[in-house]
Amino acid sequence: MAAPSLTDARPRQAPARRRRVPEPRRLPDGLLPLAALAAIGAGALGILALWWRDTPWVNGTAQWLTESGRITGLLAGYAAPVLLLLMARIPLLERELGADRLARWHAMGGRYLVGLVSLHVVTIVYGYALTDGQGPIGEGVEIVFHFPEMIKATLATLIVFGTGAVSARAARRRLRHETWYYLHLATYLAVALGFGHQLATGANLGEGPGRAAWYALYLGTAVLLGWYRLAVPWLRDRRHRLRVAEVRPEGPGVVSVFLTGERLEELRAESGQFFRLQFQAPGLRWASNPYSLSAPPLHGFLRFTVKNLGDHSAAVAGLRPGTRVRAEGPYGAFTARRRRGRRALLLGVGVGITPLRALFETLPGEPVLVQRARRAEDLLFRAELAAVAHARGARYHELIGSREQVGDLGAALRRLVPDLARHEVYLCGPEGLAEEAVRALRAVGVRRSRIHHESFIL
Repeated sequence: MAAPSLTDARPRQAPARRRRVPEPRRLPDGLLPLAALAAIGAGALGILALWWRDTPWVNGTAQWLTESGRITGLLAGYAAPVLLLLMARIPLLERELGADRLARWHAMGGRYLVGLVSLHVVTIVYGYALTDGQGPIGEGVEIVFHFPEMIKATLATLIVFGTGAVSARAARRRLRHETWYYLHLATYLAVALGFGHQLATGANLGEGPGRAAWYALYLGTAVLLGWYRLAVPWLRDRRHRLRVAEVRPEGPGVVSVFLTGERLEELRAESGQFFRLQFQAPGLRWASNPYSLSAPPLHGFLRFTVKNLGDHSAAVAGLRPGTRVRAEGPYGAFTARRRRGRRALLLGVGVGITPLRALFETLPGEPVLVQRARRAEDLLFRAELAAVAHARGARYHELIGSREQVGDLGAALRRLVPDLARHEVYLCGPEGLAEEAVRALRAVGVRRSRIHHESFIL
């Protein structure tokens, strides 16, 4: 049998080049996340200060309810553009905070937004009803049909509730990624519809600095979204002209897609990052799905490995060489930048091995890679990973079997890596298995700050 070769990570026509393992730039632990959260919190405090300045007193149940509605309405109006900014693909946030953290903040903030909108509706309707001396249903009809901009606001509210419903975990599991993604984009319409209502009926915004700040927040968000989510991908598409070079089977239902193009080094992609790809082929043209690099971005090619998990990923296997590709990215902080020491464990489950395959080749220090699978035939890149381990003197292990056969995951990993608690851990895999792995790692003494896990949902 021929010895494994690193050339498996390149298209067959690509020449071999020497690899250099760079030392990444290091950032203070947790500094930027704390600064980002502090900025968001300061904005919320500013909203409360705006209400406090314009509300000299509150007297009686009706006024308490009405003012509660105004506070929750202001906070909801502030939260909406902040949630959009978290997903605006701003390079600094994507690179330093990471897609996983941004997605978690976005999801948590979305739940707060739904709660704030719900409280706003209930308290405003009941407060006005008590003031006017009529029932809440009649008051609600009066508000919707006779207050300025309220029909638009009602539509915005229904969109927010609908988006919240399809974003719930139980609903997400039943929807195709593409369906959920485009339904989620309706939040842009909701924010636009709600903006006019906030200016027309937001008594606390007035005509002074509050209104100016509100315009700045919403228009600034629109500019950043338009630039980073529309203009930048279009400009990069024109400059790099990505196209499919080769589609190669890797295993049952798994293929690697090699992309080539012009001036790819200008993308400055790093191992562990991902792109959102739109393949310009029938049935794929309008779907933008996230795929991780499965090899270091060298040799003038980008390699992505795709598992058949639905209609989109299944169709990728049939792509022809020369197919044009639109790409957004690179995104994500699941890179060597997160490394704080020389020891690192890379733990991949299923197709989650793809970003770890690239990291294993380029991560400085002493990486150990463990690939977890139920069956030997589910393992990917076995020859490549063995070749990487041999070339750089690293260690590669395979953990095969059912949960019952493997037993406690933390104990199994500690047998393979005795000083596990002293390692940084890069973890990638399906959500449920990744959560189980985090619990197992924490149980054997790995600090949460040392566990790096990124999901590419939004």
